[in-house]
Amino acid sequence: MTGNWPSRGQSSLAAMHSGSSRSSCRRTCGRHNRRGSLAVKAKLSRMNTTASISIGLLARQAGCSVPTIRYYEEIGLLPSVPRTDGGRRAYGAATVRRLSFIRRCRDFGFSIEQVRELVGLVDEPRRPCVEVREVAARHLAQVRDKLDELQALERSMAAFIGSCDTACAGGAAVDCTILEDLASPGNGSARLALSAPGAKASACCS
Repeated sequence: MTGNWPSRGQSSLAAMHSGSSRSSCRRTCGRHNRRGSLAVKAKLSRMNTTASISIGLLARQAGCSVPTIRYYEEIGLLPSVPRTDGGRRAYGAATVRRLSFIRRCRDFGFSIEQVRELVGLVDEPRRPCVEVREVAARHLAQVRDKLDELQALERSMAAFIGSCDTACAGGAAVDCTILEDLASPGNGSARLALSAPGAKASACCS
């Protein structure tokens, strides 16, 4: 009995058909896998976008305090967020990014109104870059003014200490030139002159 085994030609045709089927299956499966991968990525993206966190976790992630977040909400820097059925505020990834941006601005010393301007520029990305530069340039000018003030304050404090070293160090506190200068602003310039080289010591050091 020869059985039902295929002939040599039939075997070749079957093999070719089988190989073609496997190749077709690989292509089909590959498309399905790619589609599945894209679907998973899309789902993860939606999860990352829609996932909500509590105000405490938001504060920890952004490196600020809960009262600060509430303050930013009150003045409109942060948008109002919906509440869950349990009454808890639900913050998303966009709020984390926005709060981190605000905190970074504050770290650089931008005022609340300047931060408001910068946040507005973020919300309207088609506005010209020069507007951002103008905000930063104004802030730089303010920083330089403050540096000038601090340098003047440094000179005044150095003069206070120099006058004390020259005029009254070692005497009673009641006669200290620093306390006198702080109590009598109008006479400060005369008192600070004692710190100059060769100035005569006051009686409190005698």
